[in-house]
Amino acid sequence: MTPEVKPSARETRRLQTRERLLGAAVAEFKRAGMAGADVNAIVTAAGVAHGTFFFHFPSKEHVLLELERREEARMARDFARFLGTAAGHIAALTEVVRLVTELEQRLGPLLFKELLALHFSPSRPTKDDWTDHPLIVLLVREIERARGDGAVHPEVDGFYSATFFLLGIYGVLTTTASDTRETMLRKLVASAVRGLEIH
Repeated sequence: MTPEVKPSARETRRLQTRERLLGAAVAEFKRAGMAGADVNAIVTAAGVAHGTFFFHFPSKEHVLLELERREEARMARDFARFLGTAAGHIAALTEVVRLVTELEQRLGPLLFKELLALHFSPSRPTKDDWTDHPLIVLLVREIERARGDGAVHPEVDGFYSATFFLLGIYGVLTTTASDTRETMLRKLVASAVRGLEIH
């Protein structure tokens, strides 16, 4: 067993500064949006020099990338625990809706939309593959598991089914008035289930 290496005092301070900057940036992004966010307000709130922001985050987009990475990891942990209950693919789809809806509530509608815009942007600072996104990986696996068990049609493609479903959730949350969202999301789950079923 490899002994755990404690970070140096300098590394600990660096990580603490990064966390303060991230927290201050997220608060500013919620208030003003990424484009309107003031880096001076962020560094003032974090109690650091102006250049320190760019040492940790080369651009404001990099703050969103870090936030996306953390939020995806959080949702994937929660979803993996849920899947451990063997609830089945229908319950899994409903759980994904709950997790993404909670993300929007946690971030607020403005920051949520900006996170999605960056996620799908052709000018995203880092290029990645769908396998770099743990929530979609878990959903694809669950659909493929259900297909293997004979619970969904044998020709169902797990990747496309999961992708279209997540795009549907994002579309409802970013374009639908709050008074009709719940109904739209329920219908989205029902439509996804019908698309997976053996007819």
